[in-house]
Amino acid sequence: MKKLITGIAGFVFLAGLQPIAAQSPGETAVETARNWREAHGAEILRGFAELLSLPNDANDPPNIRRNAEYVSKLFAQRGFGMELLDVEGSPPLIYGLRETPGATRTIAIYVHYDGQPVEAANWTHPPFEPALYSAAMTEGGELIPFPEDGAAINEDWRLYARSASDDKAPIPALLAAIDALDEAGIGFSSNIKLVFDGEEEAGSTHLDDFLETYGGKFSDIDLWLFCDGPTHQSERPQLVFGVRGVTGLELTVYGPNRGLHSGHYGNWAPGPGWRLTQLLASMKDEDGRVRIKDFYKSSAPVSKAERAAIAAAPNVDDNLRAMFGLAETEAGNSPLGERLLMPALNLKGLKSAEVGVASRNVIPPSASASIGLRLVKGNDPQAMLDLVEAHIEREGYHIVREDPDAEIRARHPLIAKVTRGGGYPAVRSDMRDPRVAPLIDALRIAAHDLILTPSLGGSLPLYMFEENSDAPIVILPIANYDNNQHAADENIRLGNLFYGIEAYAAVLTME
Repeated sequence: MKKLITGIAGFVFLAGLQPIAAQSPGETAVETARNWREAHGAEILRGFAELLSLPNDANDPPNIRRNAEYVSKLFAQRGFGMELLDVEGSPPLIYGLRETPGATRTIAIYVHYDGQPVEAANWTHPPFEPALYSAAMTEGGELIPFPEDGAAINEDWRLYARSASDDKAPIPALLAAIDALDEAGIGFSSNIKLVFDGEEEAGSTHLDDFLETYGGKFSDIDLWLFCDGPTHQSERPQLVFGVRGVTGLELTVYGPNRGLHSGHYGNWAPGPGWRLTQLLASMKDEDGRVRIKDFYKSSAPVSKAERAAIAAAPNVDDNLRAMFGLAETEAGNSPLGERLLMPALNLKGLKSAEVGVASRNVIPPSASASIGLRLVKGNDPQAMLDLVEAHIEREGYHIVREDPDAEIRARHPLIAKVTRGGGYPAVRSDMRDPRVAPLIDALRIAAHDLILTPSLGGSLPLYMFEENSDAPIVILPIANYDNNQHAADENIRLGNLFYGIEAYAAVLTME
């Protein structure tokens, strides 16, 4: 065998072969995390199951605090200075800091540790008794025991429990990445701050108060990394640069002041159900374009980088249409990625009397609709509701805030009660921001097929962070897209959890 010569310009040479580059720090960190996970997989799962056994409804203060104390202790054991920050009426915000000597960058990692309420009767297993399956239940997976130490773990196994994917999964993945690096003596490259929210599923209504009260803790952040949400529908990992904003309204239109027999008064007394459907139909055309004046006007332009990212992403639209039983989708089957960069007007629900066996021969007094708006960068929530109200008025309706009295009914043939919701604006970071480039490079070590996505379709209150910091905000999801988020039998695919370990190892050591 020819003699090996090492240490020349960072390369290894073997006679007759091309030079092989030495591993970068990021490659070393990712490989270290992978090896550590393979050796400690059963331990990781047991720890995750223990965390998932703690009920975490944001409306259950005692258990939410138990979660906060439990999670805080886990990171304190790993060298983080931990605090539970409090403001009146809110679950604690978990805050942690681990400083890195010589670091010139501070990364804040956001996770929320609360979960959606549960209807236990709808679950296959109690939602806070984690259950391990050999595959997804919907694909014939079977209940299996948790593995013993050293046992092989299949990446297609699924762990079922509330918050298994949304949003406790990043916690054990981050802990495992830290353990792997610490055991190997691989240091972080950045100061790391932890910001774990305890009321995200309840709207993060006190987050503004935390950011104002404890603003000094967040003033030096160079990059916000939000760990929430699913991977791309193609099952490939993604890094996301924004979320849509949200607002909405409740709309009620009126007919007679009491229910009338439709045999006696049908064809004479106007039915509120017909009025409501005609009003709603005036807001959106058959191809999905919103017809409300200026609805799209305030939307920020889509950049060249964003258009390029959409074009480069896998085309999953045909598969999604087949999955959801849709022969076609809006705007002539326009790509989903493009549609997510436009504001949307959604009809969340309709009610006018009853249907089926509960229906009656009646003209009801009123009909109601719940309308939701998903917003993009540039849309102000209240200004968008102003546009909807102006449209209702152009359709001839007199708008009220309370149910109309006899005088108003006598003066106005068309009456609409509008109850406006709150909401918040969208956030979309610049995909070309140089402060994000090192993160992209690092994640591409853990995921060579990483997708860059301009915006998620869902909403998160990222605007609060944008208002309090000029640092870019990006989202690193790890959960499988078919995780039953917010529903019964929520789950995490173990391969996605393991990807998270490697991704966080890359983040913690990024150059």
